[in-house]
Amino acid sequence: MAARKRSPLARHGRLPSPGLIGSVLRVLAIGLCVMLVAGVSLGAIAYQRLVANVADHTVALPGDSPTDIPEIGAYSGTVNLLLVGSDTRNGQQGKYGANPGSTLNDVNILIHISEDHTKATVISFPRDLYITRPSCTNPSDTSQTLPAATGVKINSILEYGGLGCVRDAVADSTGMAIPFAALITFDGVVEMSNAVGGVQVCVAQAIDDDYTGLHLSKGEHTLKGTTALEFLRTRHGVGDGSDVTRISSQQVFLSSLVRTIKSNSTLSDVTKLYGLATAATESMSLSSGLANVDTMVSIGRAVASIPLAQFVLVQYPTTLYGDGLVPNDASATTLIDAVKADKTLKLATKQTGATSGSGSVTQSTPGPTPSASPTTSPTSSPTSSSSSGTVDLPSTVVGQTVDQQTCSVGNDLGRR
Repeated sequence: MAARKRSPLARHGRLPSPGLIGSVLRVLAIGLCVMLVAGVSLGAIAYQRLVANVADHTVALPGDSPTDIPEIGAYSGTVNLLLVGSDTRNGQQGKYGANPGSTLNDVNILIHISEDHTKATVISFPRDLYITRPSCTNPSDTSQTLPAATGVKINSILEYGGLGCVRDAVADSTGMAIPFAALITFDGVVEMSNAVGGVQVCVAQAIDDDYTGLHLSKGEHTLKGTTALEFLRTRHGVGDGSDVTRISSQQVFLSSLVRTIKSNSTLSDVTKLYGLATAATESMSLSSGLANVDTMVSIGRAVASIPLAQFVLVQYPTTLYGDGLVPNDASATTLIDAVKADKTLKLATKQTGATSGSGSVTQSTPGPTPSASPTTSPTSSPTSSSSSGTVDLPSTVVGQTVDQQTCSVGNDLGRR
């Protein structure tokens, strides 16, 4: 794309949000990992129902083959899995506002499990990221090839070329082979939060958002059902009102969810495990390489033993550009190269993303009072140690590890 004058923050931070609700589905990326882990303990309980759920929600992607499916317990090596969340209202039981008449992929998350199954990285790609769209097979006519294009927003690709096209776009951008993909819609969010008995989140400053109807005071809250949904939806109510600060706020929820799931009380509760597995399988369309309970259990075995400190949630690093975002090439290269090489990722203490706002802060002590918001610092050059296998990420890579206790930074920008 030709260079253009960078627009001020307000243009990106206050974009219309036709796919606002779609961002809630980031939680189901972790929910899928949860369901995979849960499958190890479920055994024969309702196995046939889960098999039927999976069979009813299968999508064939270019390159899928039965040989992709391992025997149960036999999965070895790297796992790359793309989770896509759509804003479609088709087939949804809940009430999610006016139907936008679109099928946007507002959520795009790449889950990478290291070859030795000791580390996992979850990379969120912002919905407004400009990207190169590859040529794609027309999902409604597989004999037709749709043309490639440059400078298109990532969240337009699903409607254009289907799940396979989104998978191929992320694979091309990262240079990573992605054999597994899942398409997720809205209804599982409420049931997922209910199945674990709620998720505890910390709020550093009150959230007042009339757009979603969410109003939370400063402090600790256990969220479930529609309140959990509203928390994950809110953009105006956290950070600077932009999608990139919303991602940070959602990581507060996701990290707490993973900690809850991996606690003994959850993993030993068959009712909760079955509820999680059912909610996940009923709300996802799985690529044919993934649409097999044995495959999911096998991947679950790879996830189950990963320490919380080695489960890293990050945003794909970006820079403001016109009415959207473009990759921060230097930082993105450092991040992706480290992930592909299965390095241990060390996040910068002070981080600054595409906007100056902060969607979350670190909780310094147990309880509702967080530490001060991180301040902006110049982007430092990343360093790595081949002997330790650790890469120090630049400050422009924003994220956290699952073992970090973080709090959402609320505001009243959503008051009307």
